[in-house]
Amino acid sequence: MAEIIQRDGTWTFDGETVRIVPGGKAHPVRQDLGELAVPVQALAGISFEPDRKGGRLRLRLRGGACPVLLAADGRLKDGADPYVLTVEKDRTGVAEYFVDEVRNALLIEQVPECPVDRFLLPGPALPVSGGGGDGTASFDGETVRLTWNWKAEESKTAGGTVSFPVSSVTGVRWLPAMGLENGHLRFELGGGPVTAPPKFDPHSLDLWGLSKKEYTAVLVAAAVLTRLPGARKALEKSGAADAAPAAIAPAAAPAPAPAADDHDVLLRRLRELGELHRAGVLTDEEFSTAKQAVLKRL
Repeated sequence: MAEIIQRDGTWTFDGETVRIVPGGKAHPVRQDLGELAVPVQALAGISFEPDRKGGRLRLRLRGGACPVLLAADGRLKDGADPYVLTVEKDRTGVAEYFVDEVRNALLIEQVPECPVDRFLLPGPALPVSGGGGDGTASFDGETVRLTWNWKAEESKTAGGTVSFPVSSVTGVRWLPAMGLENGHLRFELGGGPVTAPPKFDPHSLDLWGLSKKEYTAVLVAAAVLTRLPGARKALEKSGAADAAPAAIAPAAAPAPAPAADDHDVLLRRLRELGELHRAGVLTDEEFSTAKQAVLKRL
């Protein structure tokens, strides 16, 4: 098993699943999302991006596999992204080893990089709440509730808390505050496009970007997205419509036997592990665990 423990969180990999546990001081989005179990079949790749302070581990998921990423639409900052881990300078060797382990598994399992036509991760646990700005959004699996605070416009507070069933939602869009522009969490309930600004729309939160906590509105968007009758359309917009049904078939199919060149990759990995161990990058325990993981695949 490969494992890397950092202040930002802990990642482990057992050959089938990358398990992500956020650190105690992680971004509110990652803390609220909690522990994640990412199957190999949901991965499109992994990389380590070095810098002078250490670097970042970054998982790349297949399009449409994660409802949080689909709801965020590429707008999550690295600090809020659950699939990015900040790596300290003295653990870069372990990070590179982690990358190799995951890449070898993707090679052996022959996981395609193409998008999927269904979610491979469950999304945020229910009930979920988030937001800020002029209110808070919550969702229990059946009903969406928008509760206003004292900063909301009178047109919102006059009507009190707004509740509606998820079955009436035709679309949801999260946009974080950027620069001087406010963000929003907007729910569409049919009847044509919404033209009112989010600050006056009773089905929207107006997000000002004054705190990291406002980013948690994306978790509400993701939870609702997993239950939308039109979720398939949202996936199609992300590019998953181009994925054939066979794209997700390997998840249920037995893994093919390693080819000759894969065998060579594993042998080379054993040599690299020995070099990392002799150089002091890997501890005795880390080396033993990693070695056993490779030997099991030979």
